Amino acid sequence: MNSLVISDDGRARCAWVGDDREYARYHDEEWGIPLHGDRRLFEKLSLEGFQAGLSWISILRRRPGFRAAFHDFEPAVIAEFDDDDIARLMLDDRIIRNRAKILATIGNARVTLELVAESSGALDELMWSFAPEGPRARPKDFGDLAAITPESTALSAALKARGFRFVGPTTMHALMQSAGMIDDHVQGCWRAESVGQR
Repeated sequence: MNSLVISDDGRARCAWVGDDREYARYHDEEWGIPLHGDRRLFEKLSLEGFQAGLSWISILRRRPGFRAAFHDFEPAVIAEFDDDDIARLMLDDRIIRNRAKILATIGNARVTLELVAESSGALDELMWSFAPEGPRARPKDFGDLAAITPESTALSAALKARGFRFVGPTTMHALMQSAGMIDDHVQGCWRAESVGQR
């Protein structure tokens, strides 16, 4: 499988982009770019949890609906969700209507509030503490990309110990790639040399 795709604009991108314009925008503007902030990382954690078992593009296309349904992923608001909110979400076709994932998001919001009550920025600090230190070899092709790493396994374990759910090692590896904790743009991708580390 080719590791790069040449898009209509002439730019070489990681091949997972395919010919989807929204994927190309996401690849160029978000994926692999360091993301910070408790609320923003909580949103990323939540969406990655909803993605488990699905394609990321299915989540990305629904992201505006998710943001509306979950009040822009404000943990303090979501932590107060009750049975009526759960029933509302189960009828909302803008999101993935999976009861276990909805309940996990509410529970994760409550855990996040407990964490940040100790210190603002605590979720950001906790998650970024598992980012690999120092430069990494840039992947040459998709065969060089792992689905699970020691860092994602450790992050998963730390979050589970706090009470977070839907935070398995594979899901956390995808989050680390997406949030720029690791830079997995392959060699030859136009973003490969422009994405900074932390």
